[in-house]
Amino acid sequence: MYKIKQEPEDFFVKEIINLKTKDEGEYTYFILKKKNYTTLRALQHIAEQLGVQLKRFGFAGTKDKKAVTEQAVSAKNIDSGRLEKIKLKDIEIEVIGKGEEPISLGDLEGNYFRIVVRECEKEPKKLSKFKNYFGEQRFSRNNAEIGKAIAKKDFEKAVKLVVENEGDNESIINEYLQKKPNDYVGALRKIPIKILRMYVHAYQSLIWNRMAEKSKEEEIPIIGFGTNLGEKEKKIMEEEGIKARDFIIKEIPELSSEGDSRKTFAEVKNLKIKKIGEKTLELEFELPKGSYATELVKQMLTE
Repeated sequence: MYKIKQEPEDFFVKEIINLKTKDEGEYTYFILKKKNYTTLRALQHIAEQLGVQLKRFGFAGTKDKKAVTEQAVSAKNIDSGRLEKIKLKDIEIEVIGKGEEPISLGDLEGNYFRIVVRECEKEPKKLSKFKNYFGEQRFSRNNAEIGKAIAKKDFEKAVKLVVENEGDNESIINEYLQKKPNDYVGALRKIPIKILRMYVHAYQSLIWNRMAEKSKEEEIPIIGFGTNLGEKEKKIMEEEGIKARDFIIKEIPELSSEGDSRKTFAEVKNLKIKKIGEKTLELEFELPKGSYATELVKQMLTE
């Protein structure tokens, strides 16, 4: 077997992004450098220190928690001076300019990775492509279970699962439920919408992974309310006890998801393998946006 992420510094990620900056604009762009935070958690702390809502920030993709990462973020109507005064442990902000548009997924071209692999028992395979599974960090402790509960409209279960996660949202939910004991939709609405969407997307990702296990098709649907289901998709949805239309969430319309598609295989660029110890490797490579380095490493070393 092998081990990664023994230390945050063992897993370095830097965005490859096409971002044009100006001297003026509604949005301030900055590079967020972080360690031991998810992207959303880091931005939540920044938002709290500034006294603004999380939705003022835009970014192209979420980055790993147990890692050192660099990514571009846009801040709507927030002066660069205020951002540069932020003082948070293991978070660094480097303002790079301004622009007229928020940063979003479409701006991202890919990610560069530098990963230290320890206790490596076998020679890694030099892959030029790999099965494009969503990685384990997409699911965290129970993100997919929360997403399924939301899709099934079991909001009480979703709230209980969020509280089990502990962290910043637990106290907010408990405080709300003390005032309104059975308003589970209201309790969920106390969580930033980007985090709620992450739960729904995690469940959609879990379904996609199941479909990808035996598929050799070039693309597989990420199932949402607009997806036309084939026989394979119908079988898995029946096993999950869920329908495509369940992704219409009238109680929290912002969470409704039409669906998408995802390439079954991802390309690996500029792969370099360096031995830095008896059973320790350093891997460098670039992946397209949305692809998981942990999945590439797994397929290089175990399959």
